[in-house]
Amino acid sequence: MIHVASLIHDDVLDEADTRRGGEAVHKMYSNKVAVLAGDYLLARASVLLAKLECVNVVQIMASALDSLVQGEIMQIKSAPEDTLEMSYYLRKSYYKTASLICDACKSCAILGGHGINSDITLAAEKFGYHLGLAYQIIDDILDFTATSEVLGKPAMADVSLGLATAPVLYAAQQSKQLRPVIKRRFKEEGDAELAYELVMQTDGVVKAQQLALFHAQSAVDALMELPPSDAQRALIRLTEVVLTRAS
Repeated sequence: MIHVASLIHDDVLDEADTRRGGEAVHKMYSNKVAVLAGDYLLARASVLLAKLECVNVVQIMASALDSLVQGEIMQIKSAPEDTLEMSYYLRKSYYKTASLICDACKSCAILGGHGINSDITLAAEKFGYHLGLAYQIIDDILDFTATSEVLGKPAMADVSLGLATAPVLYAAQQSKQLRPVIKRRFKEEGDAELAYELVMQTDGVVKAQQLALFHAQSAVDALMELPPSDAQRALIRLTEVVLTRAS
């Protein structure tokens, strides 16, 4: 519910017309309805969390909500120099995507009866952190390599929003021509086309894939700290799906 709410709000902020091949909520109704729908889902999620009567989990998931907002603010308020930094991109990606997965995994371990600082809980948290980053990096790669029809949303959407993601940042390390384009947020005519061209001409996508693989492997390594089980194997398979997904 928290995730869906964040997507509804994201689509309003990004002025996105589609989501997974269908119309975005704000396009079907209005911005007001979309914002209220997202708010309602967050309220319902908060009520359900409170019913768990587990203070630790409520605190953890509340911090996840805080992180989501921080990530959005980072995206909107980033200075030109920040847009060139991989560390800034990864921190923003943690706040906007990985934090919710990370905190949800940690909460599940606690609800399963493990202490907040137990090895199992820390392994679950580490798994969620790396899985979330791998997911976001793959998402950013697909923005360059997949078609709008496959993605269910416009391709090159990040660039159109002025966002420099992993493929672009790696490409900029090889092509200095890309750096001023990133800093001005791809606002000039031809910037988006130039960015696509340079990403494809350099190792931008390959290096981004290697970064995603690193985080996916780190997620699997964290799972190795859990007792062998069907659940553990399913989570390993989930990590593989994140890496190989086409949309």
